[in-house]
Amino acid sequence: MIVKPFEQIVAEHGPMVLRVCRAVLGPADAEDAWSETFLSALKAYPELPADANVQAWLVTIAHRKAVDVIRAQARRPLPVGDIPDRPGRAETYAGDLWDALARLPDKQRLAVAYHYLAGLPYREIAEITGGTTDAARRAAADGVKALRATYPLEGAHS
Repeated sequence: MIVKPFEQIVAEHGPMVLRVCRAVLGPADAEDAWSETFLSALKAYPELPADANVQAWLVTIAHRKAVDVIRAQARRPLPVGDIPDRPGRAETYAGDLWDALARLPDKQRLAVAYHYLAGLPYREIAEITGGTTDAARRAAADGVKALRATYPLEGAHS
């Protein structure tokens, strides 16, 4: 079997691949998927066996490119209407607290955040930060002690 030039493959199968892309993705994303299909096919074409079903091969590539587009669309943020005018949880704390947290050494800040904000046990904090359970407990205790010294909470004693 004589190997056809790639340009001929595009001319013969291009319209069919575009129809597949349009059917799967709709008209908005079809042309990009078509282009991606043939870019991938061009790279792989020299290794394609002479007896391969070129049409099936191209549809397989087009399918994979369409799936990539669909997955990318699923990760894109969706537009929403007006954003509520109420503060988020982070905004309910005084800025001084966040400044005090930022001044803590990394291990203390992480231990405080992971234990008191995320509710993780010290064992899991140790796995995340690469220390021991006792070191995580100590870092959290030292962090809270430093916070109490630099950010006194009125009426909050624990």
